[in-house]
Amino acid sequence: MPVSEAQRRASDKWAAKNKDKQRYYAAKSTAKRFISKLAKEQDLDEMVNLINQRQEELKYQD
Repeated sequence: MPVSEAQRRASDKWAAKNKDKQRYYAAKSTAKRFISKLAKEQDLDEMVNLINQRQEELKYQD
């Protein structure tokens, strides 16, 4: 289904103003897809370790 010209312009304007959000959403989506579809057991173990490390880092930032 084609998108209207006004909707395309609005999307482009939002994207131009929100590059950091776009990068965040894309990275999150990629990580979720990797974990749910592609990761092997060893990959998941590594991800759990990385998540635990990141949670510890964030505890000390507050």
